[in-house]
Amino acid sequence: MIDASAVMLAVHGLAKSYAGPRPRTVFTGVELEIRGGEYVAVMGESGIGKSTLLNLVAGLDSADRGSIRLDGVELTTLEDDALTELRRRQLGFVFQAFHVLPYLTVAQNVALPLSLLGMAREEAARRVETMLASVGLSERGTSMPRELSGGEMQRVAIARALIHGPGLVLADEPTGDLDPETAAQVLRLLREAIKQNGAAGILITHSRVAAETADRILLLTQAGLRAHAPA
Repeated sequence: MIDASAVMLAVHGLAKSYAGPRPRTVFTGVELEIRGGEYVAVMGESGIGKSTLLNLVAGLDSADRGSIRLDGVELTTLEDDALTELRRRQLGFVFQAFHVLPYLTVAQNVALPLSLLGMAREEAARRVETMLASVGLSERGTSMPRELSGGEMQRVAIARALIHGPGLVLADEPTGDLDPETAAQVLRLLREAIKQNGAAGILITHSRVAAETADRILLLTQAGLRAHAPA
């Protein structure tokens, strides 16, 4: 369980730009701190760099300058192998497109992070059973993804993102392809799962309705992050 009193993610002075024929500054001076158990939504206009920010935090892209510390570890100085290991242990991802592997059962999909960490099969099976129950999929462990609804697929993705007890969960437009009722159910489940596991969570979304499920809402601009005023 994550220490809810500790800052899990600390971002300071983060800047990103792209060179080329048409150089572009994405953002500068991004400041962000999230504690364990805290769930934050990041909004902003299309193309402002919300997914870029998520990629930087995940160590999938490199910043021009600035600091990103995850559970006290500075990501910007890590080599590729160390970043890969950190992602496996400390990060959970939930995407709009689910990314559930079609040739594996639900239980096998959820167990993937545990397999990558080398966990014994019996312990992994126990964890998967508990996690599937927590997302309402106890009877779906042997089902194939093609047999699931969109909402069930996203529940699988949430279970997979949290199965290994990550310190930080990153959700990029996780309900963009779902109908409003199913989206509301998934967002509620995502929030509850993050809280119960004591993880820090970042939700990237263009939806005010989705953002309002978070503890606080931030607006990303070229000048950085600021609190988003109520509608």
